[in-house]
Amino acid sequence: MDIFKRISEYQTESEKLGWTGSFREYIELLREDPTPAMTAHARVYEMIESFGVEDNNGRKRYKFFEQEIFGLDRAVEKLVEEYFHSAARRLDVRKRILLLMGPVSGGKSTIVTMLKKGLERFSRTEQGAVYAIKGCPMHEEPLHLIPHELRPEIEKELGVRIEGNLCPSCQMRLRVEYDGDIENVIVERVLVSEENRVGIGTFSPSDPKSQDIADLTGSIDFSTITEFGSESDPRAYRFDGELNKANRGLMEFQEMLKCDEKFLWNLLSLTQEGNFKAGRFALISADELIIAHTNESEYKSFISNKKNEALQSRMIVMPIPYNLKVSEEEKIYTKLIGQSDMKHIHISPHSLKSAAIFSILTRLKETKKQGMDLVKKMRMYDGEEIEGFKEADLKEMQNEYIEEGMSGIDPRYVINRISSALIKQDMQCINALDVLRALKDGLDQHPSITKEERERYLNFISVARKEYDGLAKKEIQKAFVYSFEESARTLFENYLDNIESYCNWAKIKDPLTGEEMDPDERLMRSIEEQIGVSENAKKAFREEILIRISSYSRKGKKFDFTSHERLREAVEKKLFADLKDIVKITTSTKTPDESQLKRINEVTKRLIDEHGYCPVCANELLRYVGSLLNR
Repeated sequence: MDIFKRISEYQTESEKLGWTGSFREYIELLREDPTPAMTAHARVYEMIESFGVEDNNGRKRYKFFEQEIFGLDRAVEKLVEEYFHSAARRLDVRKRILLLMGPVSGGKSTIVTMLKKGLERFSRTEQGAVYAIKGCPMHEEPLHLIPHELRPEIEKELGVRIEGNLCPSCQMRLRVEYDGDIENVIVERVLVSEENRVGIGTFSPSDPKSQDIADLTGSIDFSTITEFGSESDPRAYRFDGELNKANRGLMEFQEMLKCDEKFLWNLLSLTQEGNFKAGRFALISADELIIAHTNESEYKSFISNKKNEALQSRMIVMPIPYNLKVSEEEKIYTKLIGQSDMKHIHISPHSLKSAAIFSILTRLKETKKQGMDLVKKMRMYDGEEIEGFKEADLKEMQNEYIEEGMSGIDPRYVINRISSALIKQDMQCINALDVLRALKDGLDQHPSITKEERERYLNFISVARKEYDGLAKKEIQKAFVYSFEESARTLFENYLDNIESYCNWAKIKDPLTGEEMDPDERLMRSIEEQIGVSENAKKAFREEILIRISSYSRKGKKFDFTSHERLREAVEKKLFADLKDIVKITTSTKTPDESQLKRINEVTKRLIDEHGYCPVCANELLRYVGSLLNR
């Protein structure tokens, strides 16, 4: 019953959104709030803004795209700021076709789908309300009823801009139904809907021989020709083409550059002048955002043809590259798997990350920056700090290659290979090795890679395996260190005492004998070296920790084992190195004694309770790390 109750509530809610009144009442409504008269471009931009914007290290992050688009913050910011924002302010870019161009499975069509769905939801809010002449096949802006001569005066009075003319159907109805009385023309609120063909149009290329231009601009209704006697009578014409129905909203051209040329000619005047030709009528006004998407090879073929120069000059091309962040790529796979019926199969931690590492490495380009390899570059792109490199180096690398991210392995291939690993019978859980094996097997069947690329990709799978080995050891390290947590805290405090004496040029007192000694340089370096702090950088590192301790003290907070992530990691690694033999024996022994068994059970429980492992993959991890340590 709850289901039907919710459906009933939704229908009631939709009915409440309905509004019908005269043109006079619509004008009064605009006096209070002129936003319903905004352009289609402004409506899309306001919709995006309504979800919120946050600052992300000096870059704008648009929350509207967060749930579906991952790792494309720079591309999305450019898209919104350079096109949607500018077009919403009536700058000349609104007279251009927005062309999203990028590699396959890069998120182009997802962006368009999100805009369409977002526009539908936005039209149900007061901020995004759309009003149209009732009965108009093109959901006409009612302000088009005002004669051109009176528009400047009325625009000033209402604080709006009026652009465009009445469609042929509304011109006829104004004469026939309303006897020219503009005041009483009925206006209604409409809800943007792709399904109901209100404010959203979609055109997809098909066989040029069978596809008709009427799909875009409407067609003659031959059943009414005898009644009205002329093909130029609006009552004998169906204004039901995609360009007609997309008025007041968004028009999508799927794989636009695959379209026959005659279908694109209509866009020349529509983009520049805001109108298009249909049947035996004068130019028909249309207010719509035209968005198209295509891949790079189609685009290069298009621009190489001189006949396309006129249309090319009316385009704003926005590159949509692949994501280049491992953590964001992992979210893509998580989302796609979450949409499947395979959620009952457990995916071991770091499995998707290993696949993401492989994907990102195939998309990155070697930098000219000295001392920076692809793995370090990948980590910096993902927000990790790499010693010896700064934020300025990151920005320099990001700007080094314009085409970076426009090639490489696509997410669709990776998810196909993960799916093949998931679908195997009798699998309760898959781990990183299963995923990497599936990726490797799939390269033999990949249709579009060369022999050289295959060798390169196999090398990246090996690199991803090494990265996973490091993650696996670290996971076990953390789980074992937990069993020796008191030892870790003691080592941590000992290190802090030593660096305090070092930085203050003081002696340190032996806690047992009371004897004054120099700071234990060997101890400090054995910890710092675990996280790559060089001899030259040790002083700055130690001083930075003391500054952090002082800052905590001023705020009345205690500086403890969890307060400095890098130092905590260094202490854990040092302790793990000291415990390495214990871990090796514990994880690899086939007949553990009572104390070893107890420790294995503690570690397994921690992996399950706090790290997301299941009993199957927790035991597999222990065995695998044991084999790594014994090599």
